[in-house]
Amino acid sequence: MKGLWFLLVLVAAAKAEKVFFGDQVLRIVATSQEQIQVLQSLEARYEWELDYWLHPVSVELPVEVRVPRAHLDAVTEFLHDHNISFEVMIDNLQELLDEEKEEMEMNRVMERSTRSFNFGAYHTLDTIYSWMDTLVAQYPNLVTKELIGKSYENRPMYVLKFSTGGNKRPAIWIDTGIHSREWVSQATGVWTANKIASDYGRDTSLTSLLTQMDIYLLILANPDGYVYSHTNDRMWRKTRSRNTGSVCQGVDPNRNWDAGFGGPGASRNPCSDSYHGPSAHSEVEVKNVVNLIKNHGNFKSFISVHAYSQLLMYPYGFNCNHVPDMAELDAVGRAAVQKLTSLYGTRYKVGSICRIIYQASGGSIDWSYNMGIKYSYAFELRDTGRFGFILPANQIIPTASETWLALKHIMEYVRDHPY
Repeated sequence: MKGLWFLLVLVAAAKAEKVFFGDQVLRIVATSQEQIQVLQSLEARYEWELDYWLHPVSVELPVEVRVPRAHLDAVTEFLHDHNISFEVMIDNLQELLDEEKEEMEMNRVMERSTRSFNFGAYHTLDTIYSWMDTLVAQYPNLVTKELIGKSYENRPMYVLKFSTGGNKRPAIWIDTGIHSREWVSQATGVWTANKIASDYGRDTSLTSLLTQMDIYLLILANPDGYVYSHTNDRMWRKTRSRNTGSVCQGVDPNRNWDAGFGGPGASRNPCSDSYHGPSAHSEVEVKNVVNLIKNHGNFKSFISVHAYSQLLMYPYGFNCNHVPDMAELDAVGRAAVQKLTSLYGTRYKVGSICRIIYQASGGSIDWSYNMGIKYSYAFELRDTGRFGFILPANQIIPTASETWLALKHIMEYVRDHPY
């Protein structure tokens, strides 16, 4: 076994790919505010290279953290010394990643031999972009693929526009994959695009919606990060821009929006996964979306899809104040989640970002709400920690299918409540 591990390490090293042999994901349960503060102090121990999947914010929420194998003993000893309980959620992260990669390769071979596209599999950026062309060719009177700009590393950013005609009609925005490692988000975006196209003309309600409104869907909101998560570091979250004066690359694109920029819940440290960047909209990937939304000027809903935790959230994240439309946003969100739960019984929580998880400044839906887009929501898809960011591919279609019921409810409500 040790020999095999060594061989795999050599292969990965040759490809400059980061490996996670023996890394564990711990779920830590704090029972007091004092323990929360202790865990927050742990975040500053950069020498332990901890990767927080869920940050310590309150006793009501678990903390989940990936601990490198080299620092497991030190971290578990620290937790024992402070009487903080924990359990191992993932015993060896690399085993899951190897299974995921093997499954992707098998799917690639199958798709090539059958000339098909499997919506229940994870795909690379190039494959997704190629599939977009297929979708446009299949539904030319409904779907267009529009270039909204280039990424930091000069990759095209494409949005799929679903429209039956007209110019700058009332529109709904959906983006997936702003955090690159949340692969079920991008996969849900692909499934959703196909669902919208294939159900038009069959589903009366969706057809009605598309006769009155347009839908814009950005599947790869962070293309450079997504490619990097496939080729170099599966756990990569940020963009890939270079930070002046630092060896650490990338900015958290969901801390980079001009809404409470640089406030609580965002980091000044370029090495942090929550680094907000040098200025609001410094990231070209964010700026491309901002420009499109502003130039269009008639978006009525803005929906951003993340993973994981099973949450449906509305503004604000940068502070805990109630927004003027809170009662309506909450009611619509709860009705949407009820639809979602009806399919497989998956349970979601609903609330404002700040109150349901934590204060997080510079987020996209806070910006969109402040731009006058009332129906601004963020999803956190499956699961609640068993697999976290490494959700098995056999959960893609169930996740996308249940999410569609919630998305459809929100979109129908937006259609029926013009403003």
